[in-house]
Amino acid sequence: MENDTAPATAGDSNNGKGNENENQGQKKKNHNKYRRDKPWDNENIDHWKIDPWEDEKDQLPGGRLLEESSFATLFPKYREHYLRQVWPVVTKTLDNHKIACELDLVEGSMTVRTTSRTTDPYVIMKARDLLKLLARSIPVAQALKILQDDWVCDIVKIGGTVRNKERFIKRRQRLVGQEGSTLKALELVTSCFILVQGNTVSIMGQSYHGLKQARQVVLDCMNNIHPIYHIKRLMIMKELQKDEKLKDEDWSRFLPKFAKKNVQRKKPAVSKSKKREYTPFPPEQTPRKVDYQLDTGEYFATEEQRKSRQLAIKKVKSKATSVEKRKAREESEEQVPVKKSKVETAAHKDSKDIDLEKLQSNLKKLAGSENGKGSKLSDFVDSGSSPKKSKKKKSKH
Repeated sequence: MENDTAPATAGDSNNGKGNENENQGQKKKNHNKYRRDKPWDNENIDHWKIDPWEDEKDQLPGGRLLEESSFATLFPKYREHYLRQVWPVVTKTLDNHKIACELDLVEGSMTVRTTSRTTDPYVIMKARDLLKLLARSIPVAQALKILQDDWVCDIVKIGGTVRNKERFIKRRQRLVGQEGSTLKALELVTSCFILVQGNTVSIMGQSYHGLKQARQVVLDCMNNIHPIYHIKRLMIMKELQKDEKLKDEDWSRFLPKFAKKNVQRKKPAVSKSKKREYTPFPPEQTPRKVDYQLDTGEYFATEEQRKSRQLAIKKVKSKATSVEKRKAREESEEQVPVKKSKVETAAHKDSKDIDLEKLQSNLKKLAGSENGKGSKLSDFVDSGSSPKKSKKKKSKH
């Protein structure tokens, strides 16, 4: 009997393996197959919460630290006077956390280190941050808050972001704003304390989220992006976060999108200078002071002769000015002052205003009299000139 089945080739075997791999790839792996529920798998537990260290409950293995840890920070010279006044407060606060500190005014450094009594292993890192903030001109009342577990800090270095010094100062001032208004608005939006000092920006806050936002705004400001754009964006995000419906949704449709505009500024017109003809000879040398003295012969004169010559020139100049002043004074005296004429013409006298009230009263009198007999023009119009009384000369007996 003949077999209808053909022998399997190498290509068929490869196709079969490929189908098996595809079937395995389609099946999803169950990573939680052997996982049991843990006691901390609870939605009510905040895994990001940092519990404070309590000496009664929390203890180190062995009861103490095996090695001594220390950190040192340099501070500028202008900060020395303030640190000397404040150092007793810093020492007392760190002593409550069982940390030793030292202020070296010769080298200009501050040092913190653990002691045999130190129980909290992370408090030395907090003390290191305290020294950094004090060195960057943070007030001691604000800097001591960093020793609390819910406070964090960040120091942004902005010194190397801009090469040009004038441009760096302008952008740093843009971050501060007029009378600190921009910096105050940024503090309210990010819920952080921000201080700009020299080539650094110190940021303190109670959440890493606010610290990250403030750092981004500072770096973008030094890269020529105005902080007001970020402040507007953060204000909208803060309001959306309060809404329970929009809390977990995409906020991209609510946030403003600012397009970057490349505004071309007018460059100052440069006057094109005419091309000079090429000459292989160098330009003539400008004469020196000694050359002028040699031409006039003053170079060979003594010091007394030079002084006497200068005095003579000064006298000639003063004499010329005095002559000019005298001439101007004489000319002003010769001019006759113009007097204003106060002669009034007859036409000017006749152009005076007529008294209307007197005219009306005369008309009423005329209406009351009989047919207005014996009326004259002077009864109605006031000519403004009163008749002069003739004085009689008394005869001397």
